[in-house]
Amino acid sequence: MEIVKVSRLVKSEDLNHHGTLFAGRGAEWFVEACFICGAKITQKPENIVCVNIHGLTFKTPGNKGDIINLEARLAKTGRTSFVIYGKMTRNNSKDILSDGFITFVFVDENNKTIPHGIVLGEPMDDEDIEIRKRAENLR
Repeated sequence: MEIVKVSRLVKSEDLNHHGTLFAGRGAEWFVEACFICGAKITQKPENIVCVNIHGLTFKTPGNKGDIINLEARLAKTGRTSFVIYGKMTRNNSKDILSDGFITFVFVDENNKTIPHGIVLGEPMDDEDIEIRKRAENLR
């Protein structure tokens, strides 16, 4: 499975009353990157519905002018659901600003769950192994 990468520039309109990246804007970008990852995997964005955002944590603030780098990858699959892991870093740093998981459900045109047929391949690296362990413990 591939890692989807998206970058965003923190602009004045993205800031909160503290002058740092508004958590709501960061969450929006996070969900969007995870959705794009799921859409690429399934090739059916019209069948994807977000049902849970798990443990989205903000560890360090983003600042005006920062380039926010979002990465998303498949972490877990069920019969009709799948979990995408996402993380945000900034500029050229590998330090994680924020990360978490999103569970998506695959549905038909009547919003009834249907099997997605996604197969979770072998882990790509040690980070992938750790992400998958974390995903297994989600509730």
